Amino acid sequence: MRRVLGIAMLLAVMLAAGAHAAPPPVRIGSKAFTESVVLGEVARLSLREHGIAAVHRRSLGGTRILWRALREGDIDAYPEYTGTLVQELLPGTPADADLAMLRARLRPLGIGVTDSLGFEDSYAVGMRATRADALKIATISDLRAHPDLRFGFSNEFMDRDDGWRGLRRAYALPQRDVRGMDHDLAYRALAQGAIDLTDVYTTDAEIPYHHLRVLRDDRHYFPPYRAVFLYRLDLAQRVPDAIEALRALAGRIDVQAMQRMNAAVKLDGRSETDVAAAFLGVSAASPVQGMAARILQRTREHLALVGISLGLALLLAVPLGILAARWRRLGHVVMALTGVLQTVPSLAMFVFMIPLFGIGAGPAIAALFLYSLLPIVRNTHAGLTGIDPALLESAAVMGLPARVRLLRIELPLAMRSILAGVKIAAVINVGTATLGALIGAGGYGQPILTGIRLDDLGLILQGAVPAAALALLVQGVFEGLERYLMPRGLRPGVNA
Repeated sequence: MRRVLGIAMLLAVMLAAGAHAAPPPVRIGSKAFTESVVLGEVARLSLREHGIAAVHRRSLGGTRILWRALREGDIDAYPEYTGTLVQELLPGTPADADLAMLRARLRPLGIGVTDSLGFEDSYAVGMRATRADALKIATISDLRAHPDLRFGFSNEFMDRDDGWRGLRRAYALPQRDVRGMDHDLAYRALAQGAIDLTDVYTTDAEIPYHHLRVLRDDRHYFPPYRAVFLYRLDLAQRVPDAIEALRALAGRIDVQAMQRMNAAVKLDGRSETDVAAAFLGVSAASPVQGMAARILQRTREHLALVGISLGLALLLAVPLGILAARWRRLGHVVMALTGVLQTVPSLAMFVFMIPLFGIGAGPAIAALFLYSLLPIVRNTHAGLTGIDPALLESAAVMGLPARVRLLRIELPLAMRSILAGVKIAAVINVGTATLGALIGAGGYGQPILTGIRLDDLGLILQGAVPAAALALLVQGVFEGLERYLMPRGLRPGVNA
């Protein structure tokens, strides 16, 4: 009886402690462009100043990824624009919808929206001023007279309903040399003359820096894009003061202030945290990591992505390869299915995993796991089916059970081929895992993507060089394992 009472008291204490435990931190998300990251830091620091723990999951990708993450509870809030809500996320909403109507549309989805932060960051299209002057182009309608112009738009703008497709219809534009690219790379291509026109955000620091002309939207195609914060309504129950802290940012950031913050990051090389802290007049209070510490952190993240996905793939792929070698018809099906997985584009595979695993390392590991299957399955199958039939017959004549033949004879003889497949899968995973940064998985892709966004070659190299070195190291390790695990009599240059 005393033991039962003791257990009950212990459970009561644990439940009481849990009831008074601090709530988990508020999770702020941001898209993969500078302004969104800066606003994410503004939100995080504002919450901190209100005594609320918060974390910022930076550069998670495009609009759809952030919207899905918010609706599924992977993040609690992120900066968005009213024009995107109207045109992209809430189909059927009138173009002139005000915030009251947007709130009414969002409420059934469990989403709330703050008042405007105080500025608009509208979509527009721009070209070099010298080029525009030479061609006498001032409005978007003027582009119709120049069908040979080369357009380079951000990938998201190419696919959005309020992007290129709608713009082309609204203005009956005849251009056919239109390509999608990273937003920041498009600016570089425009400055170098590789393209003639790109989409811009009206608060971009690159507009004055590259002496661009923003063409007048003479048919009023683009709706207002007022900056707001979207947040989950259930945050009011979990962390009531968090919503008030976000709402308190309304009206505090004008266009000039946002342009200055963007310029400080993009042109002056300051961190988003420092820029946001300076705007709010608070301390950044974030320890500065040295390069070695940052690379070590990214290495741990990258190794986790590669190691876990590869280990899980081994557990499934080797048995599948054995089954495929034993039953030929089943083998054709297994090979076909794993081959189809390999044809899915990498980024698409990562995004497909988000509904199942949320954002972060989970979907990245799942995608890398699927990509690892084909090389291991195929090489296991090839190694087993390539064994000399005479050896198998000799083992059978000796009366060895099938399990013993598999473990003691067939798998050792096929080991070189199996390890080659594992090595291929590992090296592919090291490179493909860099895409995990697009969905918040970290790893070497994080500095690469940030370096591309900020046009910082040093940051790009902080991810690219270690990734290449890790790929070479992985290849060397598996070659060593191959020599170690191969039966001595089968090693090249060794006499039985």
